[in-house]
Amino acid sequence: MEVGRVILIGASTGGPGQIESIIKALPSLRHTTIIIAQHMASDFLGSFAKRMSQQSANSVYIIENKMVLEAGCIYVAQGVVTLTEEREGLVFHLSPPKESRFNPDINSIFSAFTPYAKRFKTLGVILTGIGDDGVQGCKELALQGARTLTQTAQSAIVDGMPARARQEVEGIEILNTDEIKNKITEFCT
Repeated sequence: MEVGRVILIGASTGGPGQIESIIKALPSLRHTTIIIAQHMASDFLGSFAKRMSQQSANSVYIIENKMVLEAGCIYVAQGVVTLTEEREGLVFHLSPPKESRFNPDINSIFSAFTPYAKRFKTLGVILTGIGDDGVQGCKELALQGARTLTQTAQSAIVDGMPARARQEVEGIEILNTDEIKNKITEFCT
């Protein structure tokens, strides 16, 4: 299956439960790929991916260096992720998180998809969290025509990243968690 749609989800504090709720509600993905960047220590990413895999109709993988992006998969980012287009398709490349203050770095994965935002129907989502990681990448996606979503102050467990996204990303849709879950599900079909 060819990738037609890409959903990028960035979250920090309070994110795992919200992300798991979204993933659990998804239909079987066909031409959609989801990449999740949830701030988390590397030691816990495996159990996070495993929980989502057990709750989902879709395959969940932790991004590894030189892994090829495929349709119908959910990927969990680690470290600093970039992409290159190679003969076999889009290929993930990883750098250690020490180059960034976050693991994974949401801005790097959002920015990595900016050159492809016109090629794939792209949705960038900023969920709960402290700080501003992901906001710059979300702005870059929006400037390339990608659709962007963030949470209302009331639905974010920590309203740092969503507040910055609401202030800085032109045209971002502001929705509560259930509305975001519904928009993501609609976007997949």
